[in-house]
Parts: sequence; structure tokens; C-alpha cells
Amino acid sequence: MEKYHVLVVEDDKEIRDGIEIYLKNQGYEVSKAEDGVEGLKVIEQKEIHLAIVDVMMPKMDGIHMVMELRKHHDFPVIMLSAKSEEVDKIMGLNMGADDYVTKPFTPLELLARVNSHLRRYGKYLSIMEAGTRETNEKVYTIGGLELNEETVELRVDGEPVKVTPMEFKILLLLMKNPGRVFSADEIYERIWNEKAINSDTIMVHIRNIREKIEINPKEPKYLKVVWGVGYKMEKQ
Repeated sequence: MEKYHVLVVEDDKEIRDGIEIYLKNQGYEVSKAEDGVEGLKVIEQKEIHLAIVDVMMPKMDGIHMVMELRKHHDFPVIMLSAKSEEVDKIMGLNMGADDYVTKPFTPLELLARVNSHLRRYGKYLSIMEAGTRETNEKVYTIGGLELNEETVELRVDGEPVKVTPMEFKILLLLMKNPGRVFSADEIYERIWNEKAINSDTIMVHIRNIREKIEINPKEPKYLKVVWGVGYKMEKQ
């Protein structure tokens, strides 16, 4: 795997340059942009493995940028938002961001999130690059859902459905353990491989998964909430 390439999209030059310094010290290649329009141009010109995107920016804000890039790209996106922008955080996750970090943040906090997402994305890429191996295919089927761990593909009633690497990981965990209830913290810890510090993001990812796999997301057939406990994939 070549050096990971991280895009920083932030209109505050001081923050943008500061993040660049810390990322380069970690050995990452870095590109920078001042707004969403510029950020999208960079993505079309270079291979990006992760983007750090501020919510509030001129010309095109972070949420609209993520909506646009998700039409063609599935690399992880970490959004930066001020504490007062709680609604924007949830909106960003709904539109395809994988995680968010609240300003003000410490460089170590942001680097931990970057390292964590790139570890997982690197595994995802290696599976995709390996292609469809005929041997040892791990396929999990529940009702009309079919999840292939080898090819990283989801089919719903026979039709391919695109999911983000994060959504795939959550689905894989739940479909491997049908009927078992997982708390949001436990899902977070199993997927991030670290102590849960941001498990409310799981709720949003679950909602996004439901929109893709359920006929009626408000009355889910597969992905159920066990109130006060967590989530489970219903045995069919």
C-alpha cells in the first residue's frame, strides 16, 4: 500500500496548516482546500484515502461537499464542527460522514480518529483489491439480505446495494450474530477496536443502514431496536 493521502478541507488557515503539520509528522501525504468546491476538485485530481472536512465553510459547506463526494467515493470522512453545531453533526453523518470531531480538539484526538479510520479502510481496500476469490467465500444470509464478507458486497432481494465501509462493518457484526443484541457502545468498540467515546454516531449509521435494507425503515423487518439495550438483526 502506498502512503495514505489525507485531504484537509478547512477555511481557517491556522487550523488547516496545523492539521497538515501533525499529519505529515505521522507520515501521511496531505492536500489542503479552503472550501467544499476546492475540496471536490482535489478529490477528482488525486487519490484520497481520507478527508477531514469542516462543517461551516464559504462557497460550499462541509455537508454539501460530503453529499457530492459520496456519489462516487467511499473513503472515510471525518467532519469538524463546533459544539454549537450539534444539528450539523447529525446532518453530516446522515449525508455520509463516518465520524466527527468537535472543536476545539487536541491534535492527538484527531490523529487517533484518522489512524483508526485508515486502519479499517486499508483492510477494506485490501479485500477489494483481492477481488472475488472463489475459495472460502463467507456469505451471510438473513431473509432477503445477503452479505459477502470476501467481496464486500450487500444484496437486498437479489439487487446490489451500495454501503459505506462503516455500514458494512456494522451489518457484518449483526448478521454474523443474528438475534443477539449489541449495545451502541459494544458495536462501537468492536468496530473501532477501542473504548467507546462517540457511540451516538452508531445510531445514525443504523438509521442509514435501515434506509438501504428495509422496505419501510419505520417498521423494520431486519434491523430491530431493543429499547434501552441496543440493536439486533432479527432471525428470519
